[in-house]
Amino acid sequence: MELILALAIGVLTGSGVWLLLRPRTFQVIMGLSLLSYAVNLFIFSMGRLGLAIDKEPVLQPGTPQDLAHYADPMPQALTLTAIVIGFAMTALFLVVLLASRGMAGTDHVDGTKGKDVQEMP
Repeated sequence: MELILALAIGVLTGSGVWLLLRPRTFQVIMGLSLLSYAVNLFIFSMGRLGLAIDKEPVLQPGTPQDLAHYADPMPQALTLTAIVIGFAMTALFLVVLLASRGMAGTDHVDGTKGKDVQEMP
């Protein structure tokens, strides 16, 4: 299970970095989204919840109150917060992308028209 999770995090990170280096703003936004998904998986895996079996999520009577017997709730809370913030930032980036494309007439990151972009009337 650890190998699959590590490969998933690696593929998401590699794809996100590759998309961040692309010249179009939509591809940059998608790269940031993939990187945020990779970070969320990494944070979630650090809590041992996804990799632990038979651990209680809440306190049970008769079980010692240490993290050896329970799932750590902090990575779950951090991941949920990161998902909400990532969604809001993606929405903001898309609005800025549309405004920038409307004013500049191109969606390239540096603001110049590429060879594949036709003139807008």
